[in-house]
Amino acid sequence: MSWEIAETAEIDTCLALRRAVFIDEQGIAEADEIDDLDGQAVHLLARIAGRPVGTARLLRKGDSGKIGRVCVLPEARGTGLGAALIRAGIAHFAGDPALVAVRLSAQDHAIGFYEKLGFAAYGPAYDDAGIPHRDMLRPLR
Repeated sequence: MSWEIAETAEIDTCLALRRAVFIDEQGIAEADEIDDLDGQAVHLLARIAGRPVGTARLLRKGDSGKIGRVCVLPEARGTGLGAALIRAGIAHFAGDPALVAVRLSAQDHAIGFYEKLGFAAYGPAYDDAGIPHRDMLRPLR
């Protein structure tokens, strides 16, 4: 399966993907999913044959980049697209010499997935929207 990933200004498309995965599929409350950070973020949009199937949100926080709101529609899971979205986020932040690391908040079940991409969990587990999470870090240099 071939996909393309690019930065996008189509925030509504990204929000629709996040709604389908986080709100409809995972049962996360809209108030927990939609926040005021989307306007200051860089959004990645993944498409297969022109159809939107995944997204990630990139934010700069101090000397780190933060990858968040990563989701892939069910029909595109298991294809490597999730890993490609994370790699695209890492590449985006690696271009900024002032940044030293990339951080993310991982659902517990996905920690192994992120470890394969060079992230390490740190700190205690915590609840985010009713789902256990851990913070993870990947140095850039």
